[in-house]
Amino acid sequence: MLVPGPAKRITIHLNEDICSRSDYLGHEILALLLQQGVAGATVLRPEAGFGAHHRIHTQEGGIDTDQHMPLRIEFIDTEENIKALLPLLQELVTDGVIEAQDTMVLHAAVGTER
Repeated sequence: MLVPGPAKRITIHLNEDICSRSDYLGHEILALLLQQGVAGATVLRPEAGFGAHHRIHTQEGGIDTDQHMPLRIEFIDTEENIKALLPLLQELVTDGVIEAQDTMVLHAAVGTER
């Protein structure tokens, strides 16, 4: 569990249809984060976007523009954990961007299950 204090926020930008070794890359990244004990991760699906090829992709579509939709995976952890995890992520992400930002955890609470 995260504790209040300095931390790193990692954002991974990729396309939702990128395949990896055994699954879609987004699924494989989530599985890796869970396996490595990351406190939590969020997957965001933006409405539209473009990448290095400068082709806009939207949910409305067009000629294959509804394919390759953007996907963003975010998580926060300690700098120590991020340093250990980063080589694994860099090996896994063969098409996309990994971004790191300094952040400050102000409060972290885990509710009880009902």
